[in-house]
Amino acid sequence: MAITTDSNAPAPPVAKRPDQSTGRAGDKVFLGLSRGSGILLLVIMASIAVFLTYRASLALSENEGNFLTTFDWNPAGQPPVFGIAVLLFGTVVSSVIAMVIAVPIAVGIALFISHYAPRKLAAPLAYVVDLLAAVPSIIYGIWGALFLVPYLEGLNLWLDQFLGWTYLFEKTEIGVARSLFTVGVLLAIMILPIVTSVSREVFLQVPRMNEEAALALGATRWEVIRLSVLPFGRSGVISASMLGLGRALGETMAVATVLSPSFVISLHLLNPGGGTFAQNIAAKFDEANALGRDALIASGLVLFVLTLLVNGAARLIIARRKEYSGANA
Repeated sequence: MAITTDSNAPAPPVAKRPDQSTGRAGDKVFLGLSRGSGILLLVIMASIAVFLTYRASLALSENEGNFLTTFDWNPAGQPPVFGIAVLLFGTVVSSVIAMVIAVPIAVGIALFISHYAPRKLAAPLAYVVDLLAAVPSIIYGIWGALFLVPYLEGLNLWLDQFLGWTYLFEKTEIGVARSLFTVGVLLAIMILPIVTSVSREVFLQVPRMNEEAALALGATRWEVIRLSVLPFGRSGVISASMLGLGRALGETMAVATVLSPSFVISLHLLNPGGGTFAQNIAAKFDEANALGRDALIASGLVLFVLTLLVNGAARLIIARRKEYSGANA
């Protein structure tokens, strides 16, 4: 039986090859936009650094005191004398207190959400923790001034009674709890959601095979966490802590609302007084003259450098683990 073909039948459609020129043009546009965005960010950072350095140089040229060691802040005096010794001490001490309190609690919460809590509880709890990071700083400050300060007075008396021998927790001045210790507690509450969220995501990335292998060898749940989860997430927890430290160093309104500022350095953490860079800038900028504003900008330059160092250290820690640095992407 012969098979006939219809010569007038339409030919099947031929698949068109993708337009290589269009794809290459899109790649070039995307490359240009991404490269331009990166360069723009560097330009902005450089312009900020140049502006701060220039205005700081104007103030430092008029300063009659040592900018790094002087305790006084009087740029409007004759002669003008100001220094950042008290501000640097208060900023570092309050941030260290916040880190000592917040990091262990944050790691515990992250482990509970990722490895202990049932799914029906883990998701709402994680949502609440993430929601705390969105609360404005001024709300934390008002809450700290109206609630935290009065209720910490009892804790201060307890610390003075039982830990006063350590000198750090010896209360030698009478007054409300508007001290660096109170600021550290408030900052710990503020950075807790950040450290918790990042640590939780790191713990959830632990390879399931590592945990199952430890369980197969008879390890308990805590031994699995100690031998598999914590070593894997160590650099991530450190990076999360650095991120929280960056916020603690630059916090302004909450600290200004709670702290009773004074230009005195005291190792008695429960005594009222002290100061931080951000709090001093917020408190004195409106009433400062031209030289005073330049002096505040000079202190802001120190805070800018300090924050860059913290973020740079976090970046170096992240780069030590390729799975967090994006090298395998």
